[in-house]
This record gives sequence, structure tokens and C-alpha cells, in this order.
Amino acid sequence: QVQLVESGGGLVQAGGSLRLSCAASGSIFLINDMGWYRQAPGKQRELVAVINRRLSTNYADTVKGRFTISRDNAKNTVYLQMNSLKPEDTAVYYCNGATTTGFNFWGQGTQVTVSS
Repeated sequence: QVQLVESGGGLVQAGGSLRLSCAASGSIFLINDMGWYRQAPGKQRELVAVINRRLSTNYADTVKGRFTISRDNAKNTVYLQMNSLKPEDTAVYYCNGATTTGFNFWGQGTQVTVSS
């Protein structure tokens, strides 16, 4: 089993920044990709950014150039630096850990609210 614990959400004005952290524990060796997803009210959960063990990254078009995902394998932690935040970034952000066989672990989620 893998446990994922997010932190760093909150309320920020448009144009501001937040940094999310996700600490992984347990059977870390199972995890290849780590990423962030978000779910706004009434919408489906969507991919924000993902990073693999070799630190290759992929981003949703809506956050490219504003968000940066990073990973510290020694600390088993993944980060999401969010700059130039917009009201449409408001959502619950979930940390995800995916195994090579496609099994997904999820954190409990952290609320990010961007006011206009």
C-alpha cells in the first residue's frame, strides 16, 4: 500500500501563487509516475501535471507556462508550484501515484480557491 498526503492548498487572489506538496509513504517502490489532478464542482477530475522517476514531465494545456511539477525521490515528495493563478484554477487538487501496471493511489485532496 501507498499513502499520499497533500498539503499547501488555500485561498489566494488571482495572479497569486501557491505551492502544493505531496508526501508518499509505504510501498514507494511500487510508484513510477506521480502527478496532480484536480476536480472543480460539477466537473470531472482532470490531469494537471505528471512526472515520472526520470523526471520527465507532462502538463495540461491549461496550466503550461504557469505550473511546474517537481519531484524529490530522496524525500518521496512531489510538488506543484502554481503561479499566475486564475479563478478557473479553483478546484480540489489530488495527488496521484501510479504503478507500472496502471494501479492508482490517491491522496485525500486539498482545496485551492482563487478569488477574482
